[in-house]
Amino acid sequence: MGSHRFSLLASFLLLSLATTAFSSTLSPYYYHKICPQALSTIKRVVEDAVRQEHRMGASLLRLHFHDCFVQGCDASILLDTIDSEKTAGPNNNSIRGFEIIDRIKSEVDKACGRPVVSCADILAIAARDSVVALGGPTWNVQLGRRDSTTTSKTKAEKDLPTPFMDLPALIENFKNKGLDAKDLVALSGGHSIGFAQCFTFRKHIYEESNINPTFARDRQSRCPKNDGNSNLAPLDPTAAIFDTKYFSNLVKKKGLLHSDQELYNGGETDQLVKSYSTDVWSFWNDFAKSMIKMGNIKPLTGKKGQIRSNCRRVNQCF
Repeated sequence: MGSHRFSLLASFLLLSLATTAFSSTLSPYYYHKICPQALSTIKRVVEDAVRQEHRMGASLLRLHFHDCFVQGCDASILLDTIDSEKTAGPNNNSIRGFEIIDRIKSEVDKACGRPVVSCADILAIAARDSVVALGGPTWNVQLGRRDSTTTSKTKAEKDLPTPFMDLPALIENFKNKGLDAKDLVALSGGHSIGFAQCFTFRKHIYEESNINPTFARDRQSRCPKNDGNSNLAPLDPTAAIFDTKYFSNLVKKKGLLHSDQELYNGGETDQLVKSYSTDVWSFWNDFAKSMIKMGNIKPLTGKKGQIRSNCRRVNQCF
């Protein structure tokens, strides 16, 4: 599932990141005094979930990403309301892992004796622990976020990137969140793990030319032209290992999604993709930095928001 030795070395390599790329309002030591068992409890539940189903690691990483891109990293994606982000096009019948977040919340509140760990922080920590569990790098997660009391399907429809975007649209989408083209490529490397549904890549494998023909035919066998919308295909050939095969596939024109292949299609991100395809340390280092940067998108801190007792519902005031 990935080299344990690589993960240990990566941990050592990335230890200094906390002092170079975090918001002054957040700290990796936020829970050290108020609940020292918090991080180890979250790690235990995540490792168990990923052990039972490798794909869950990618799902938990994606939850954090899709949360941060709508209203900021505030756990708004977890709320069950009429206007829920869960029902937005990019999320509906696609994002998953909510029951794992519920389990983490229950276990961590029990360990802390009360609800002190926000759902937003749980998403950020679970994303990191999922990457590590699948053989990838670690980083010091910045903590102290609070939870939103609102969610917006409309904002999710508007703000989330789609698998059908071209490179200029992707760059603009990330720029709107304070992320640059390097962050775009590094964070897209999260597609080193996980799967995509047929409807997200059907047009790419049947109608587009910037794809390896043999690869396209192979994917067509799993994704019929007029059926099987929810059929799954791996985003890279080692979907349970956080490695660089995603990037080496792009160089060979074997990107599964249109938006994936756009990163290596004659544009400004080609050189970075090529570099990551042969340099795991560079990819891991930049991925960790970009995850910290993404985690700092509009966090609620201080007296803003709340610490939800149930990640699916806003606390009721009496």
